[in-house]
Amino acid sequence: MATTADFRNGMCIDVDGQYFFIVEFLHVKPGKGAAFVRTKLKNVTTGRVFEKTFNSGVKVDEVRIERRPFQYLYQDDMGYNFMNTETFEQFPIPGEQIEGVQFLKEGDEVEVQIHAESGTILTAEMPMHVVLEVTYTEPGVKGDTATNALKPATVETGAEVRVPLFVDTGEKIKVDTRDGSYVERVRD
Repeated sequence: MATTADFRNGMCIDVDGQYFFIVEFLHVKPGKGAAFVRTKLKNVTTGRVFEKTFNSGVKVDEVRIERRPFQYLYQDDMGYNFMNTETFEQFPIPGEQIEGVQFLKEGDEVEVQIHAESGTILTAEMPMHVVLEVTYTEPGVKGDTATNALKPATVETGAEVRVPLFVDTGEKIKVDTRDGSYVERVRD
């Protein structure tokens, strides 16, 4: 058991039988009345974020989470199959539980969050940035812009990313997996 004084970002708590990560929290002490804690919670299974207010000092169930490295192997009708790099066991994980799944390619390592007591997989997080090859993009025309223009490009995983006009087919780019944005061109 933990209280609202123990809240920290990234902490996993059990609220009404569902698991939530604390995205952010704020202790509020109004001039009149009791103190309270305003939080933003992210549902582990659905990924939805919502706000919830707790009275100060309320006890909540903290869920112990372990983080383990898993390697992506292949996709089939059961989901995305991963191998625990420590025990070499294989586990299927549904795509909804993987953040940035559209940028996942074979051999990539992800960090999987596992419920410590039951051993169930809660979520899988891609690295913040991945390097992918551009498989198709329209050629950019020199002098075609007045400002910082972007064009669509398809990367090797099949996802579409908006890239600057100077990026061509066959080049490697770094992509932010959180929002799918172009970061930079990568030289070999």
